[in-house]
Amino acid sequence: MKVALSLLSVSLLAGCVVGPDYEEPRPAFPTHWGSKKQQKPAKPPELSQWWLQLRDPLLNALIAEAVEGNLDVALAKAKIREARATYRQQKGTLFPELDGSASATRTRSTASAAGSDASVYNQYQGGFDASWELDLFGGNRRGLEAAGYGAEAAEEDLRDTLVTLVGDVASYYVQAREYQQLLALARRSAASQRETAKLTREQFQAGEATGVDDAKADAQATSTEADIPTYEISYAQTVHRLSILLGQPPAALEGRLKKGGAVPLPKAPVATGIPADILVNRPDVRLAERQLAQSTAKIGQAEASRYPSISLTGDIATSALSTSDLGKKSTIGWSFGPTLIVPIFQGGQLKAAVDVAKAQRDQYYAAYQAAVLSAMEDIENAIVSLSRTHGRYAKLTSSAASYRRAAELSRTLNEAGAVDFLDVLDAERSLYAAEEALIRSRADIALYFVALNKALGGGWDGGVDVSKPAVVDVNTGPHLARAKPHGSAPTP
Repeated sequence: MKVALSLLSVSLLAGCVVGPDYEEPRPAFPTHWGSKKQQKPAKPPELSQWWLQLRDPLLNALIAEAVEGNLDVALAKAKIREARATYRQQKGTLFPELDGSASATRTRSTASAAGSDASVYNQYQGGFDASWELDLFGGNRRGLEAAGYGAEAAEEDLRDTLVTLVGDVASYYVQAREYQQLLALARRSAASQRETAKLTREQFQAGEATGVDDAKADAQATSTEADIPTYEISYAQTVHRLSILLGQPPAALEGRLKKGGAVPLPKAPVATGIPADILVNRPDVRLAERQLAQSTAKIGQAEASRYPSISLTGDIATSALSTSDLGKKSTIGWSFGPTLIVPIFQGGQLKAAVDVAKAQRDQYYAAYQAAVLSAMEDIENAIVSLSRTHGRYAKLTSSAASYRRAAELSRTLNEAGAVDFLDVLDAERSLYAAEEALIRSRADIALYFVALNKALGGGWDGGVDVSKPAVVDVNTGPHLARAKPHGSAPTP
């Protein structure tokens, strides 16, 4: 009865934990975005597959391929598997441990002085050992809690990786189309300007144009031709980066992109919703919050080490001279009892471990606050940039149209002798600069659209299989070791 009461009281104590209980922080969010006060509730953003609004089938395909083949995603998947395995490992500390043992010995005794003969006999033993830490002050449960938060943090890390990946693929794709457009403009303009330079040279030789006209026409065509290698380099680097994001060799996408295409534009403005709703969708903020929760649980884990611990241990063993007698005519022994460990003097190590855990918690709290502020900054910047760039694009569209008319009119007037040839060159140079700025502005709209959706936490919301390992091991059971040449790589 005394033993039963003792075990009952111990089991009641087993529900006790030490250390702080985690409470999710509630930062103060702004009531609106931008400098103007919000007049009415904004429509929540449509973040699910936001890239479809760019209406580019090739971009859609590239994003799906990147999710499947990107190496950062593969790394994040492996981290999730590791975190989940760590959770299962920590969960095992809450249960008893049981080990079985067996032995067989053959013994020869020497002849005694009394004249007895030497004898040879066999002895067989079998038994079980068991132990169970009662976790009086919740150290193991705090460890399990920390491991659970760690698994959730790993999942948020994957979501954050996908947000970054989708945004980067879209951004580099837009830049590739931008450089293709700029390259086509430069080649088209250079060809036109070179033709103009050729006609000017003929007029100069005929005495109908000055040497200044000839020199300026040639210089303008050469200057535009010099832009072509710059755009070719930028385009190649962008395509190479895009291929790497898909987990492929640098030149893998050259064939699929060489046909060219327009810079994609979103079909509608992005609704930004209320701040709290937006920040909840930011995986980096959720990741920082889960890491804060994990570090808080680790304080309790360290604190529990300063308290006494009780383990129940027991074993049972049987021995006999033959295997058939182990269950009937064997010698059976057993033991059972608690073990109490009380930390008395550790030189301040246990208290220091708690202080270390608290300091680490404070670091993660600061990191969480920084993540929230960074999210707000990203959203504010993207909203301002996107809205202002729309206005700039409209102005540049009108400006390019005006310069186009001016270039056509200057050529007509020059042929009629009404204006100097330098006016024609100036109009062509201005038209080239205006069309270049217009292409860049169109790309900026797409890039800021991508940046805003990325800032809002929009990423891949489809299924991602994290259970499949990247490396499939073979022949993992017991087998003879094979000698490997020195320096050879292991074969998975």
